This record gives sequence, C-alpha cells and structure tokens, in this order.
Amino acid sequence: MMQNKNILLGVSGGIAAYKACALVSKLTQQGAIVKVLMTESATKFVSPLTFQALSRNPVYMDTFDEKDPEKIAHIDLADWADIFLLAPATANIIGKIANGIADNIITTVLLATKADVYIAPAMNVNMYEHPAVIKNMQILADYGYHFIEPGAGYLACGWIGKGRLEEPETIIEVLKAHQQTDKPLLGKNVLISAGPTREILDPVRFFSNRSTGKMGFALAEIAAELGANVTLVTGPVNLDVANNLIRRIDITTAEEMYQAMTSEFPRHDIVIKAAAVADYRPKEIFENKLKKLDGPMQLELIRTKDILQSLGEQKTHQFLVGFAAETQNAIEYGMDKLKRKNLDAIVINNVSEAGAGFGTDTNIVSYLNRNHEENKIPLASKREVAKEIFKLILRDMKDEEA
Repeated sequence: MMQNKNILLGVSGGIAAYKACALVSKLTQQGAIVKVLMTESATKFVSPLTFQALSRNPVYMDTFDEKDPEKIAHIDLADWADIFLLAPATANIIGKIANGIADNIITTVLLATKADVYIAPAMNVNMYEHPAVIKNMQILADYGYHFIEPGAGYLACGWIGKGRLEEPETIIEVLKAHQQTDKPLLGKNVLISAGPTREILDPVRFFSNRSTGKMGFALAEIAAELGANVTLVTGPVNLDVANNLIRRIDITTAEEMYQAMTSEFPRHDIVIKAAAVADYRPKEIFENKLKKLDGPMQLELIRTKDILQSLGEQKTHQFLVGFAAETQNAIEYGMDKLKRKNLDAIVINNVSEAGAGFGTDTNIVSYLNRNHEENKIPLASKREVAKEIFKLILRDMKDEEA
C-alpha cells in the first residue's frame, strides 16, 4: 500500500522527533517517496541531514526558500503529496493549524494541500488533556483530518500518562489500513442541493430564509470522500467546497434551483435535496425600489414549483432523499412528506432544538426510510451527521438490491 505513495512528513519541535527518523526509514523501505518538512524547533532535536540521508530527498525548513524559480515551493509540495503525515504534532502546531495560522513551512503546506492528512500528537499528558488542545483537535477532526492517537506510558518529562508518540510501525499500519478503506460510492453519481433561495421583490429586497448550506456542503464533501462523483447545486452561501472534485452549480431563485435539479436528476444515482427552497415568491417583481407607505403594505405571493415532488414523480432508478426542517410534530410531518413525495428516505430535524438547524455547526436528526424505520442521529458536527446519513443510505440501497 505504501509503494510509490508521495508522503510529506511534517516534523514539529518535540523530543519525539527522534522517532520520526525511524518512521522515514521504514516508509522508504516500503517503497514510499518521503519528503520531510521541519519547523525550526524540530531542528533543535534532529539534524535535517539525518532526514535527508534517510529519505534521499531534500528537507524543507523555510517557506521562502524557493529552490526552483518556476515553482512556488509550498504549493508544489502541497500538490505533490498523496498523504500528509504530521508526526510528532505538538500542542503548538495543532493550535496553529486549527486557527488557520500559516507561519512556517508545515502550516503553510498543510493549508494548501488536498492530500489525506494524518496527525500524530505527542506532548505532556496534561497538555494533551487541556481543553484548548482538545478543542483544537476537534476542530481539525471536523475538517476531516485523521488523528493517530498517542500511546500511554512513561513520558520524557517524567509524567506517566497519554501523550507518547505512537510507534512508527503502528503509524504505518494505521496509514495502510486507512488507505485500504473501501470507497463504497465509487462510480456513483450523487446530486445534492444546499443553502437557501432568494426570491426577488425589487432591486434592493428579496425573501429568503436562514439556511447557510452547511449541512448540504457537509453531505457533498462526505460523498466525495466516499468516492462519488458529486454535483452540488447551491443557493447563495458564504461557503467554499473543501474538495475540488465536487462540481458546483450556483443558483439564486427557486426556479433556477428547479431547472438545475430537474436537468441533473436523470443521470444521478443518489439525490439528496437538503436545500431550503422558498415555498412562495412575489407575484410581481418591481423594477424600482418600493417606497415606504404611511400604512400597511400588501404583497401577493404565489407558490414556487415543488422540486422534491417533481423529482419523486420523475424517479426511475434514483435513491431520493428529502429533508424536513420542522418546529413541531417533526416525525409526523416528515412521515407525511416521505409518502406524498415518493421518497426513499427523509432526514427530519426540529430546528427549534438547541444545536440543530440553520446556521449551526452541529445537527440532531432522525433518518426515516420508506419502511418507516427510524434511526436517530444525536448531536454531532454536520460532517459526522453526514457520514451517518450515508451509512444509512448505503444500508437501504443494499437492502433494495437484495
């Protein structure tokens, strides 16, 4: 599994840096192509020449050391890598990455890479258990970084506890196991809608809702990680897709969402409508700004097209999943929507619950399939909720094929 893998090894400044020497040696022996990045602090523990000899590649320590004028070094390294392994990862560098600080070669390359990122922490047990460090690691886990937990035992500082860098052999086995992970959606085409729509009233006003698109974007990113070819149709949001393999279609109005979704629908295998589409739009769009009146103003609204209903009517081979954001009787209303719109499953959440709904980084949902089997997904980050949703979709698709 390591043969011809391009691996960037980031070595930060801790006593466990000595173990990184064995790590480079063993990875190289297994056929990996290893390039080492070091912080200035790391060079206090291990000489760069050691890593150069073991990897048979130059060692990178300075973001501004541009060896080839035709390339920007940190971008070239970021694009080259299949795997980025940070070992040892100190509390300091974990904090920097979690907060988007790019002030050395490791943090700069990490922000630019699309490679799989693995972080192997090593520090004093009290540092490892500090709330700030735990919070920073959770942030990175939510970004999709993978952690190789430290071992427990006697630490260099004299304390006994968790914080010792995992052994090189174990780190390599973790990499192998994870790289062998099946891509259950490989070859599948997945269509996802996200975000709100905006229904224009006049040149300065529109009707919209509180959706930020975070849940839909999380679903798109997880689908891509599972191997799918992903198309994301999104309303106006302040989000970027983390995976550049995701095809993104930006729309504004419910009508534009309808056109995009119905046009894309036939060629997709799994379709998830997570967008919060306006049910109504102004009957008349005013060319000039409406002026304030002395009394009440009345506007006539007309129904927009029901996208999910239309997709349910067109459905042939697709596994169609809807979302239902409710504030009361959530399961009852979700069940009704599942039946009426010919869905295979529906994800229901009560947006009035703390930690759920629009604008949050977390969610609490219930997944209900056409057999009325309900699976509750408790409070978790939207990425983790997205992972659980796809597990359930894959389960139900397998059951249908059986």
